[in-house]
Amino acid sequence: MQLIIDPDNYLSLKPLLALRVLNLCDVQITKRKTDVDDYLIFTNPPLLELDDESVLFSPNVIASYLMVKKNENLDDMKLDGWLEWESSYLEPHSLKILTHIYHSTKVDSTILDGFSKCLQTLEETISTKNFICLNEITQADIVIWSTIYPFLTDKKLSELYLKSYDNIQRWFNGLWTLESFKSTLETHFKGKYMDVLKKSVCAMPLPLLPKDVAAKVSREDSKTVTRQTSSEKRISEAAEEDHELTFSPQEVSAVYESWLHGRQNAPPPREIIHPIYCRLRNYNTLYICGTDEYGTATETKAIEEGLTPKEICDKYHKLHSEIYEWFEISFDYFGRTTTQQQTQISQEIFWRLHRNGHLIEDSTNQLLCEKCCRFLADRFVEGTCPLCGYEDARGDQCDACGKLINAIELKSPRCKLCLTQPVVKSSNHLFINLPQLEDKLQKWFEKASEAGIWTTNAKMIVNSWLKEGLKPRCITRDLKWGTPVPLEGFTDKVFYVWFDAPIGYFSITANYTSEWEKWWKNPKQVQLYQFMAKDNVPFHGLIFPSTEIGADDNYTIVNHLIATEYLNYEDGKFSKSRGVGVFGDQAKDVGIPADIWRFYLLYTRPETQDSAFCWSDLMLKNNSELLNNLGNFINRCLTFLSNNFDGVIPEMNLNEDDKLFLAFTTHQLNGYLDALERARLREAVRNILNISRRGNQLIQNNKPWVLIKGDADDKFAGRPYMPKMSRTIQEQLAAPVECNVLLTSIVCYLPAGHKIGKPVPLFQKLEIQRIEELKKQFAGKSASRETTPPVPPERKIANSIIQDGHILNCVQKLSPDELKEAIASQGNIVRQLKAVKGDKKKIDEEVAKLLNLKRQLQVIG
Repeated sequence: MQLIIDPDNYLSLKPLLALRVLNLCDVQITKRKTDVDDYLIFTNPPLLELDDESVLFSPNVIASYLMVKKNENLDDMKLDGWLEWESSYLEPHSLKILTHIYHSTKVDSTILDGFSKCLQTLEETISTKNFICLNEITQADIVIWSTIYPFLTDKKLSELYLKSYDNIQRWFNGLWTLESFKSTLETHFKGKYMDVLKKSVCAMPLPLLPKDVAAKVSREDSKTVTRQTSSEKRISEAAEEDHELTFSPQEVSAVYESWLHGRQNAPPPREIIHPIYCRLRNYNTLYICGTDEYGTATETKAIEEGLTPKEICDKYHKLHSEIYEWFEISFDYFGRTTTQQQTQISQEIFWRLHRNGHLIEDSTNQLLCEKCCRFLADRFVEGTCPLCGYEDARGDQCDACGKLINAIELKSPRCKLCLTQPVVKSSNHLFINLPQLEDKLQKWFEKASEAGIWTTNAKMIVNSWLKEGLKPRCITRDLKWGTPVPLEGFTDKVFYVWFDAPIGYFSITANYTSEWEKWWKNPKQVQLYQFMAKDNVPFHGLIFPSTEIGADDNYTIVNHLIATEYLNYEDGKFSKSRGVGVFGDQAKDVGIPADIWRFYLLYTRPETQDSAFCWSDLMLKNNSELLNNLGNFINRCLTFLSNNFDGVIPEMNLNEDDKLFLAFTTHQLNGYLDALERARLREAVRNILNISRRGNQLIQNNKPWVLIKGDADDKFAGRPYMPKMSRTIQEQLAAPVECNVLLTSIVCYLPAGHKIGKPVPLFQKLEIQRIEELKKQFAGKSASRETTPPVPPERKIANSIIQDGHILNCVQKLSPDELKEAIASQGNIVRQLKAVKGDKKKIDEEVAKLLNLKRQLQVIG
């Protein structure tokens, strides 16, 4: 591993402290100075380069990774919660105060109040402890200590803000006396950390403060809970899922979008919980998704499979639909972008932008492949990234550093179809004038991110783009497969997919209901939620909102943008081309029920940092949390009731333990509701498991008849996560349909005399032998995948002779074994040349030979 730091950037302190505390000697530290003005760019330090060539960017994530690597006991949800609290609440408030101090401006009272609340939380937590969480130094201590540091080492700041916080001062000083903490600041910052901090803070944009959220519901008095439970039940039916929704201005209305999926890979289940939760809350909820079918990726895949673009779209749209049906992901409508409504609405928005003066014409230099006789769109060209040097960057984005680039900027570009070097030619295109819209976009973003639910990474990405300044963005391409541009002089072109695809949300809704404008042109009455991975944030948080603002037709613009980090596979990355990892179309064939997949992927959802799918952990969570905890609790209660009372609920007199359990359950229910209102999906599932865990403890500590009430309320809270399990519990309870509504208190739906159905076990144990078989099955084509860089599936066509869009034949010069030997030999040549810093031209030639050998091996499998 290699930790890359900038000694002039304050963000380096957290990972450096983690290294010193752990005394890790196997991590190389490299210093790389960068312009502090660009500190938000993901390729700038601090960075942690792992042995598998993946990179961690966030200081909190780096510190946590290092701590957990040394001590697995520190992989704890409580610690993740503290890291999220520090990055979302403590750090923004502290930086806001420092910004005002360094600029000699008055600190707003709301900022001071927020900072005081953060300090009070910390003060109470460590009132009787030497560490924040657990009984040792953890990543929580490190990151929070780093943020608090300037307020306790500067006498003026300490007097102003922390004078009355004795516990914080005791905790801080206790860590400050440790050699690892002192030496870090002296060795790496030469005792000038406060100067570094000031320089960094003065250069960065004003930090965004988190939106205040409702405080956790306090534990209700047991008498109040008893009154609520005994009162007449409130009957309310959940909204049906199989009828066309109508807009109702009297109801809470929300639109949910999962980012439209591409054409090629079979998708995993995504952000499926929150809209189902809203249905159970009886919010008027529209949940849409679909396949994004235009663009060069479709053309590439069509050429690879010898099909037309239309045929490839039909094939993968059907595949996606089948996968979602198996996972029981119940969209109101699952559509596609290759429709007449898409063309009509896209062109209408284009004309509005044109009439409003937000489009400009310009000639651009493009790459033309003379051998293929075509301009090379983004997906048809690869080369070396001009920003980070990654050799396989695409023409629109570099996967290594995450930055958007233009194909013309690539170094040593090559056509993906024939591998020849293209030439530069000029072509006229249309651009959306983003600088003209930047002020309006900035005002919208500040308001939306403050009022709505925006994850920290989403706010940070959008803010960094705005700080750098927006540039005109091309919205047309020299392609045939896409929505045609209607403007004279450009009718031979199509819209660029990132201008066209987000409009698919409108057109998919228009295919679903003729009243689509009541959802999409109604910002005062509709709340729009968008779920995606963080690499899609620039398009949904900047470019598409700019389009809507510029078109100026009262569009519903995103209110809540929830972006996740990345999900990895075991100790590496998912790779469809290399067969590494299990994908949606494969998951349904391995014999594990859909509910288990849903539960585990949401239990490990990468909400605040990257997480990994791990087969052994899947087995552990299924056997411990589902089988032994949740399933055991429900089955024990219902089986006892069935065996001893013929399945009929008797009259019950609640004792004090019952009342305390109901109070605890109500507390957890409100925590569950609060988490899901804030789209904290992973957090909410813990509340469900806490109820069943406490219920099992109660069974162990009391006579079984105490729990014959069966707790019907626990089952519908699980419905968003495991719908089939929820239906099974409802059948076993013979519970009424009104149970399918989430209320804010525990209600007794099953009165004395109610007869339940037949209890059966809800979950099956996963055996280690089967898990090992699956782990081996999805390990990939090569056991040495950790050291072999992934080859995108599109690269397979590079070794094919292509004419008029059809594959004529494939070239195979060597057998697989011979190719492997040749690759190993050529790899040694490249390494030797690099070691002695040989001639660059010679190294490039040898690297090209190595890449060609790897491509040939990839083609023949």
